[in-house]
Amino acid sequence: MLLSSLGTSIANVALPTLAQAFSASFQQVQWVVLAYLLAITSLIVGTGRLGDIMGRRWSLLAGLCLFTVGSLLCAVAPTLWLLLAARAAQGLGAAFMMALTIALIGETVPKDRTGSAMGLLGTMSAIGTALGPSLGGVLIAALGWRAIFLVNVALGIVAILLAWRMLPKDRHDPNAGRAGFDSMGTLLLAVAVSAYALAVTIGRGSFSLLNVALLLAAVLAAGLFVRAEVRTDSPLIRLAAFRDPALSASLAMSTLVSAVIMATLVVGPFYLSRALGLDAAAVGIVLSAGPVVVALAGIPAGRIVDRIGAQRMTIIGLTGMATGSFTLSMLPLALGIAGYVTPIVIIAAGYALFQTANNTAVMTGVRPDRRGVMSGMLNLSRNLGLVTGASVMGAVFAFASAAADITTAHPDAVATGMRVTFAVAGLLIVAALVVAAVAYRTANRTNG
Repeated sequence: MLLSSLGTSIANVALPTLAQAFSASFQQVQWVVLAYLLAITSLIVGTGRLGDIMGRRWSLLAGLCLFTVGSLLCAVAPTLWLLLAARAAQGLGAAFMMALTIALIGETVPKDRTGSAMGLLGTMSAIGTALGPSLGGVLIAALGWRAIFLVNVALGIVAILLAWRMLPKDRHDPNAGRAGFDSMGTLLLAVAVSAYALAVTIGRGSFSLLNVALLLAAVLAAGLFVRAEVRTDSPLIRLAAFRDPALSASLAMSTLVSAVIMATLVVGPFYLSRALGLDAAAVGIVLSAGPVVVALAGIPAGRIVDRIGAQRMTIIGLTGMATGSFTLSMLPLALGIAGYVTPIVIIAAGYALFQTANNTAVMTGVRPDRRGVMSGMLNLSRNLGLVTGASVMGAVFAFASAAADITTAHPDAVATGMRVTFAVAGLLIVAALVVAAVAYRTANRTNG
């Protein structure tokens, strides 16, 4: 889990260096990050299902090997296009790692400690996200950009050895053995997700005919996917599962919450630099507050989930996020850094509680032979929320700031944009709370 999140964050800091090294534009080197994220987002459900069929330990080891080899190919890539291809391979390996790490919790951890395990995974993911920029900066300064990929090779080898030695051998499930892999469904879902992700990320705020064409392609592929799933004997995703109100609510909440978390990453740097006048180093330090809080809160959150239950903790976490968002939307600019960091800490702590509780609720209620694909769906909902949040919340921020160029906007305009953005973020969390309340009431009434 640490490796897959580190693979995302450590590359961001290298983009200016890569642009110089390959004499490429910023739009071109952005694909170093985008190729990795697209591979994960589009293939994570398929990799989770493949683990259900072929065996999760074997599939995770294969993913770790692919990630490690992909990292090595990134480090030795002579051209930008080969680097992008290697990053896509690295992302495919990371998709196996993210999906099957969560799925393996059901086989390695007692049910009454699932929350603690999920909290620990959340902590490791946050550490990877927070560590990437600082570690990447040090490695680039000392050894050059290729070092940020070589460090993943070393860590990947360690992870392979640990997984080989520590993880339990796959249990033969006769039901999984008879199931076929839904290659057509996997392909159609990958096309739909990729087209949607590209539609909301390319263009840097403008919405052209290309964006419209990509959205239409996403809708068409999604329709074909649903049709294929209904007709096949071994579907990638059993559509009947969405009749479960708790599962549908969990996936919807994950998407909404991730969109709000992305707002902190999109708006934060502009607010801190333009409105508060901080330099790049200070902006980086302040932005690290959120991931640090998530890392520190992960394990305690998991233990609390094990004690009082996932449903209650989901509500508490969402309430914390709503409180932080609305507080941030009302605080005056004069409160400075403290006025920004305090609500962000509340949002981050609420996110840690929600993420741990939501993952626990989904993974403890799923059949053993569907853990991989369900873990993939959880990760997919999160990633779709992130890419949607980057586009939508970024557009809200730009519109509310009423500035032609946000990078040169007046501090008061940026502050206004931030307040409006987090008011919208608070409303999204309220919507998630409504979804949770309705779903839990329906589920409890059915069980009762």
